[in-house]
Amino acid sequence: MAPEAGPPPAGPYYAADAGPAGRAAHEGGGPFAATPRFAVKMLEKALRLYTPSLSERPLAEFLADRCDDMGFEGIRIDDAGNLIARKGSGSPRVMLCGHMDVVPGKIRVRRDGDSMYGRGASDAKAPLMAMLFAAAAAKRGEGTVTFVGAVDEEGNAAGIKHLAKQDLGIDYAVFGEPSGLRQVTIAYKGRLAISLRVSAGDSSHASAPWLSKNAIEEAVLFCRALKEDLEAGQEGKSRGARITATVTKISGGTSHNITPMECEATMDIRVPVGTTCRRVEEAVAGRVQSLSAARGIEAFHTILDETEPFEAPHNSPLVRAFALGVMEVEGERATLIRKTGTGDMNVIGNRLNIPVVTYGPGDPHEAHTVAEKVSISEYLRGIEVLKKALAHLRRLHGRRAAGARAAGRGGAE
Repeated sequence: MAPEAGPPPAGPYYAADAGPAGRAAHEGGGPFAATPRFAVKMLEKALRLYTPSLSERPLAEFLADRCDDMGFEGIRIDDAGNLIARKGSGSPRVMLCGHMDVVPGKIRVRRDGDSMYGRGASDAKAPLMAMLFAAAAAKRGEGTVTFVGAVDEEGNAAGIKHLAKQDLGIDYAVFGEPSGLRQVTIAYKGRLAISLRVSAGDSSHASAPWLSKNAIEEAVLFCRALKEDLEAGQEGKSRGARITATVTKISGGTSHNITPMECEATMDIRVPVGTTCRRVEEAVAGRVQSLSAARGIEAFHTILDETEPFEAPHNSPLVRAFALGVMEVEGERATLIRKTGTGDMNVIGNRLNIPVVTYGPGDPHEAHTVAEKVSISEYLRGIEVLKKALAHLRRLHGRRAAGARAAGRGGAE
């Protein structure tokens, strides 16, 4: 863990644990600086709130209280359950959005040296809390930061889809996911999740399986055919450029001695930039129809989730700001990466057409594991990278705005 900060510095900054006097000083919306000890303590408290998808309310209320403590304005929990709060004023207008939900499976919260264990430690409460403290440092007149704790990112993205329908009034968006401090995510695959239902039309005694078709075996055959068709012809492509089709759930049958008449399988299909979910769904529909006719089996599919792939511009002020922030804190060049997963960035990037990136402390390979953890020192440095990136973005955005005004004057002449 990084050494604790000393006494509160002079001027408008006040340490998080400076007491009532410190709080009163920043309640008017001034910048707020947290000590490392306080930032780590708040992460630990967030991890102790178990928040699987669509059960995030306790964390939303916790974050609302912390935002109130740190002088945020416009604090609210919207109809979907997203926590939204604002700090600072003026341009640029930036949204820092992390997700509050975690995958199922509790993990005992504990510290061991530089590691903090707990469900969501990496994915993605460390990025979420790092964003909270970076947003808290915003100053009036130097940019507006909208902090969002979104619901259901690990589910069907109900939170961000609801948010995208609102008038957010933002110029840039940053999403909190573990990337490692020296990597900035600029692209995610899309996701098409389907439910495949197969009906054999009849069942039989398990001792005479030749009397009817087996719905589970047929569903396996359908899934294998879909996987082979969708993944064919991709030799030589990188993993980030390939379509993948994975069976994630299968259920069927009614008893140990009856052949199953019905079966339902779920497939998770990841769609790279360069194609669309619609094209993939058309291929799925055609294959299910032809195979159903060939096998004499009733089969149909429904769409559970559809999120298009997205890749952000590489040369935006936001990407440059993060590159500079990483260099300033880590002393190394940032790497732009494309991830094989799907994130909230896809929804906002495709709908609002603004510069976006995904960034956050944590090892993405720790996500969803049985011993999920995050490096405490990395979490603290992640707060600093975010703060530095926001500072650089103010300068770069101002330069671009000035250039646009100059070009406008030149055109008028």
